[in-house]
Amino acid sequence: MTLDLPPDVVDTIRTIFEERGERWLAALPAVVARQCREWELEVIGRPFGGGTHSFVAPVRRSDGSVAVLKIAVPDEENAGEATGMFCYQGDGAARLYDYDPGSGALLLEWARPGTPLIAQPRIPLEGRAENADKIQTACALYQRLRRPPTGVPAGYPALPLVADIVSHWEQELFTPDMVHYLPAAVTARARDLRTWLSVPDGPLLIVNRDTHLGNIVAAEREPWLLIDPKAFLGEAAFDAGFLIMKQVETAPDPVLARRAVAATADGLDVDRERARAWAYLRAMEEIAWSLEDERPDDAARYHQVVAALS
Repeated sequence: MTLDLPPDVVDTIRTIFEERGERWLAALPAVVARQCREWELEVIGRPFGGGTHSFVAPVRRSDGSVAVLKIAVPDEENAGEATGMFCYQGDGAARLYDYDPGSGALLLEWARPGTPLIAQPRIPLEGRAENADKIQTACALYQRLRRPPTGVPAGYPALPLVADIVSHWEQELFTPDMVHYLPAAVTARARDLRTWLSVPDGPLLIVNRDTHLGNIVAAEREPWLLIDPKAFLGEAAFDAGFLIMKQVETAPDPVLARRAVAATADGLDVDRERARAWAYLRAMEEIAWSLEDERPDDAARYHQVVAALS
């Protein structure tokens, strides 16, 4: 089987995963062919673009209905996707029809037309005033998706923990490069916030690490459905961090930041200061990644986000 993966997906897999990515690409045709046999599927179109490290293609099932076959390079962020999708049960998210633990393959509802709530250019659009209603649509959906993981079948992976992200930040956010790059007051505040967030506020629920609005798409069964969740287990306010950060990144201004924190936290029904703290540390995380990858312009942009959220 020949698979015509989008070139940007292939490049990302080779760049990020290196030798493991090459092995995954080499094995992919056989994995797709095997899943098509086992699930009685026929690939009916070219793989979708827009992702980073997954094969995602439309398929026809044996009963004539259509679906999407998704196979991702496994990483720490997508480790909980199958479990999250199972727990959502199609309530605000694309339905999960089947899951193969060996390959990580997912058979999913095809959300059509699939138009994103907000497209994702390099500089996000979430913070524009004309998109305020879309932010609230996303908040209502993410609030609805929060739930405890219950009834998960054997063979599904455990949800990764937000607590492990917070623990790892102790090594990631306070490296010599970060301490040298940032003012001492920024580093001190980040340490205080990390300590505060290390104790969850409320019950542990299914939350999402990657809450940008490109992962919410127009569908037929519901107006909007979540796709590609980065499901974790953590406190409810965690959902706010990335969504606020993306809004502030649009125009890193303290006035916009205050407005984004208030509207997003209220829309998600979480504490405003917890939401601000998560956004602050998610922006710090982006600075660390940008410095590690030698992307000074990105580091400077996220430094502005941190300043606006201070």
